[in-house]
Amino acid sequence: MDQLLAIKVFARVVEAGSFTRAADSLQMPKATVTKLVQGLEAHLQVKLLLRTTRRVTVTPDGAAYYERTSRLMSELSELDASLRGAQASPRGRLRIDTGGTIASGILLPALPEFRARYPDLHLDLGVTDRIVDLVGENVDCALRGAAEDSTLISRKIGTVGWTTCA
Repeated sequence: MDQLLAIKVFARVVEAGSFTRAADSLQMPKATVTKLVQGLEAHLQVKLLLRTTRRVTVTPDGAAYYERTSRLMSELSELDASLRGAQASPRGRLRIDTGGTIASGILLPALPEFRARYPDLHLDLGVTDRIVDLVGENVDCALRGAAEDSTLISRKIGTVGWTTCA
C-alpha cells in the first residue's frame, strides 16, 4: 500500500464528505478510493470513517488522524515547493575553468545576462590553458575543446569554428 497516497485520499474523503465526491475530485474510480481508505484503516488497525448508505462520518480517531496528517501534508507541500523553487533559481558557488579563447570569446560576453538570470549564483571563473585536476582543485565544470581525462563525464555543449590565419 502506498501510505502517502492513502493519506491523501482519506483526507479528500473527509473534506468532500463522501467517497463519490472524493473520487470525482481526484479523478479516480470510487472502488480505488474505497480500497485505499480500507487499506489505511487496516494498516492503522483503527476505523477512521463510519459509512452508511447515506453518508460518511469521521470517527474521533479519524478526526485526530486527519488533523495531524493534514499538517504533515501541508508541510510536505511547502517542502516540495521550496525545492522546486530552489531548482528554478540555483544558488551557491559554481567553479568553472576554461581556456582563454573560450573565456574571452564566449563566456565573458554572456556573463551579464547570466548574472541577471541567476543573481544568487556566485561564479569563480578560472582561465587557464593547463590541464586542471577537477577533483583536487575543487572545480565543478571545465570547458575545453576535448575531454582531457577519460575517467570524467564529458558532454558536447556546442561547436565552435576555428580559423588559422598567418
